[in-house]
Amino acid sequence: MTASVLIDTNVLVYATGVDGPEKAVRAAAVLQHMEAGEAGRLSTQVLSEYANTMLRRLPRSAHPDVARAVARLGKAMPVLTVTETTVIEAIRGTIEHGMSFYDAQLWATARLAGIEVVLTEDFTDGAVVEGVRFVDPFSPSFDPRQLVS
Repeated sequence: MTASVLIDTNVLVYATGVDGPEKAVRAAAVLQHMEAGEAGRLSTQVLSEYANTMLRRLPRSAHPDVARAVARLGKAMPVLTVTETTVIEAIRGTIEHGMSFYDAQLWATARLAGIEVVLTEDFTDGAVVEGVRFVDPFSPSFDPRQLVS
């Protein structure tokens, strides 16, 4: 059975190769696996953070490429909208779990959508917060087949 998996910004950024080939190969393989298994989910927050990061890091001449990449990602995987309810839940996450706001917003998006796994390197690998498990896709032991059958 395939479960939905929320993908964090760092996976998208690394897949572009801007941080070197080692993480790029792994990130691209993870994205391909998530797309092929129809398990990958993105959020408006993740797409916004991705766009902001890439616009800051790439020359102005490449900015149209960023827009095309965001459009492609939005067509490749469902995009969850960050709503007022998501923001309020994220605030609760900061208060009750000590998360930074944007990490809490990622958690809140997953939790409210019933997504049990978030792929990110920003949390402790394997940590579970109110039913949402954080998995580091760059960990040597990570195997995307464990998430997508």
